[in-house]
Amino acid sequence: MLNGLYAELYARTPAAPVIIAVAMMLFCGFLATRVTKKLRLPNVTAYILTGVILGPFCLDLIPDQIVVGSEFLSDIALAFIAFSAGQYFRLETLRRNGVKVLVITLLEALLASVLVFLLCYGLLRLNLPFSIVLAALASTTAPASTMLTIRQTGAKGNFVDTLLQVVALDDVVGLVAYGTAVSMAMASLSGSAFSLGQVLLPILKNLGVLALGGVFGLLLKLLVSPKTRTTDNRLIIAVSLLFAFCGICTALEISPLLGCMSMSTVYVNVTGDDRLFKQLNYFSPPLLLLFFVRSGLCFDLNALIRPSGSVGAVPLIVVGICYFLVRILGKYLGAFLGCQLVGSPKKTRNFLGLALIPQAGVAIGLAALGRRALGGETGAALETIVLAASVLYELIGPASAKLSLYLSGSYSNKLEELVELPELTPDGRPKTQLELLIERIEKIQEELPRHGVSEEERAFTEAAEAYHSQERGPFV
Repeated sequence: MLNGLYAELYARTPAAPVIIAVAMMLFCGFLATRVTKKLRLPNVTAYILTGVILGPFCLDLIPDQIVVGSEFLSDIALAFIAFSAGQYFRLETLRRNGVKVLVITLLEALLASVLVFLLCYGLLRLNLPFSIVLAALASTTAPASTMLTIRQTGAKGNFVDTLLQVVALDDVVGLVAYGTAVSMAMASLSGSAFSLGQVLLPILKNLGVLALGGVFGLLLKLLVSPKTRTTDNRLIIAVSLLFAFCGICTALEISPLLGCMSMSTVYVNVTGDDRLFKQLNYFSPPLLLLFFVRSGLCFDLNALIRPSGSVGAVPLIVVGICYFLVRILGKYLGAFLGCQLVGSPKKTRNFLGLALIPQAGVAIGLAALGRRALGGETGAALETIVLAASVLYELIGPASAKLSLYLSGSYSNKLEELVELPELTPDGRPKTQLELLIERIEKIQEELPRHGVSEEERAFTEAAEAYHSQERGPFV
């Protein structure tokens, strides 16, 4: 019945069904978070499941034309995710233990990829292009889940510093691996002979995108300077530059991930300004919601229970479960060996791998690009596996990250360990237990966000207030 209504609306005005479908995706995604919040599950899980429910394998409420026409959301979502992650590449932090973090990141990312490739191509006998690209995607993690868990627990210390740097570098390694893997997969599908150039070409492309992103970062610094630009226009310029860069990368058939990271890294190191990131993080949730819901719409439930002839004889549900388990093993062993090699503390070595389990935004975005590149059943199977695994990773990932923070001693539930206070008064008198308790409670209250307003919302609101205080028209 709804398809007939969409067809009638298309005949009258093509814009109407698009607007209705987008509104449905946004509102249903929001409603789903009300359920997952009570279950203490991340919003990403709610968005993906919303897409599955609205999609062709359940209620079939979103027309295929809209799903196909919104393919650009993958590129835009990747741009925002990458730009947000790049703010953590501060040079002063990387100088302290950058070599150690690089070794740990390479081992945990590449070992996960190697084990997944051996599983798919060696054990399950899946085809080479699918095995190569899925193995490359295994190296990526979900920085948002880990960073949110750190923020919620208030964790800090050497373990947290190492974790943040590994997570930030992890997706860079994953992107280079993905670019190389896609080039090799395309060469295999076309039947051409493998050569060293197929490995070097994507690396050179990514280096070029990295340099171009740095140029855009400097341009962003010049255009959004507080001395010459009002706060409202800073957001407009930042979004327009992100879209422009994303469009250039799409035209060149290159992922915008690495370049957007480079753009934000250059910007934050040149300016030291983190307010722009908070404004963008408060602006981007509707775009990311639409991206994840659309990913759920593309989820092929039927493909999970039957073999995919173009990939191999094994049902995709078996491939997905094996991928889910083997990637966790690779992440943990790689982090353990990397920490052992560079002499990290015992707690960091034993528990770092647990915090690297989450996988969502970057992997899903790259899987969407991989589906476009590989095409056909192979591309659809790739995206189906990554989406199914991402739902499972987002179910256990935040809990695993929280457990690793607790076991490493990065945070505690004991009040005396949450806040450190001098046990003597200024005149040298020992404080009573009651005095220490009152001071600890007061200090914790000072650190809590007031009225539940996040830093991102506060930055966005302040920009809006500054705009309206100028008493001018909205288009000046």
